[in-house]
Amino acid sequence: MGSSGPLTSIEICAGAGGQAVGLHSAGFQHLALVEIDKHACKTLRENVENHSDWDGCEVIEADVNDVDPFAHPQLVKFGLKPGDLDLLAGGVPCPPFSVAGKRLGEEDERDLFPRMLYLAGLLRPKAVMIENVAGIRDPKFAPYRERIVAELEGYGYEFCGWELIEARAYGVPQLRPRTILVMIRKEYLRNAKFEWPVGSDEIVTVAEALAETMRERCEPYGARGQAVFDRWLAKAMEQDAEAPTLVGGSKLHGGADLGPTRAKRAWAALGVDAMGLANDPETCDPERDLFRPNGPMLTVEQAAIIQGFPRDWKLVGGKTARYRQVGNAFPPPVAAAVGRAIAAVLRSEGPDDRELLPLPHQTAEFSTASADGVRNPETAGV
Repeated sequence: MGSSGPLTSIEICAGAGGQAVGLHSAGFQHLALVEIDKHACKTLRENVENHSDWDGCEVIEADVNDVDPFAHPQLVKFGLKPGDLDLLAGGVPCPPFSVAGKRLGEEDERDLFPRMLYLAGLLRPKAVMIENVAGIRDPKFAPYRERIVAELEGYGYEFCGWELIEARAYGVPQLRPRTILVMIRKEYLRNAKFEWPVGSDEIVTVAEALAETMRERCEPYGARGQAVFDRWLAKAMEQDAEAPTLVGGSKLHGGADLGPTRAKRAWAALGVDAMGLANDPETCDPERDLFRPNGPMLTVEQAAIIQGFPRDWKLVGGKTARYRQVGNAFPPPVAAAVGRAIAAVLRSEGPDDRELLPLPHQTAEFSTASADGVRNPETAGV
């Protein structure tokens, strides 16, 4: 039967929690967030431990390829059996499908679609949600997309679409198209229809999004600070636009800035110097951070606002590490919108027969996903 209570979820490649924040606001209770980056895990712990409504959520700092959902010490307490979990979600690595990542697709060792599919086969969640860059919709990846869908259909899921969603349609003050795959177990769609969110034509501009924090940064510096704020606000309001796409960058590169040359030009038109990041307000160097010829630089917190994070979600780590967490994140408002659409199906009248289909064998295309030591739940006594 339908339920208004929390729906359970496990998320892989959780990063700084952008998708998790959105799904949480859509009514999902995370059992675990799996992430390999130590800085992102510190961010997740900081927030999970200091927000009472996240009680019980485990932050698992590990390579997802090494996580057995039925035997991992942080997961065994949940006593999960196939079919128990409501949602398996994850923003699997984007470089295999992005221009910057050379678009090697399934040939890229960073591709974690196979692992996501393997976990779906083990856990048999009621729904699967996978986020990636717009580039995965390119025709060159069509055969791979078809095999991904076929694999999940073999587990009893119905294809709901590879939807291209523009974040600015959901109140995110940024141009950020993302592709989202949703598949839901067929029995849950017998009496309900999955409807993709439609968003809005009304955008949130950079001026609207950053006015409060920019004023807070400038106020301590009196008339000179006010002049900086006024000049910035005038330019930002004149453009009346959202921000260009934030780019998180790679650990292989140096300090963070706000993107390639074209993005820097767009930021300059918005009154922001995009050549680096400002220090946090408490450690502000006003000559470096605010009083620049091309306008103030943004703080990491302001970049997080551009990404759609709420201000009470604290990022942990050095400036560059925190910015990379922000730049690589899935905007929470988009995750929330899709999460609500999934929740509407799962909370509707349930299926008459909830028996799982027999567990199919891993197809040849994705056989490499089966890491040694991860047990088949049908033979593991779970």
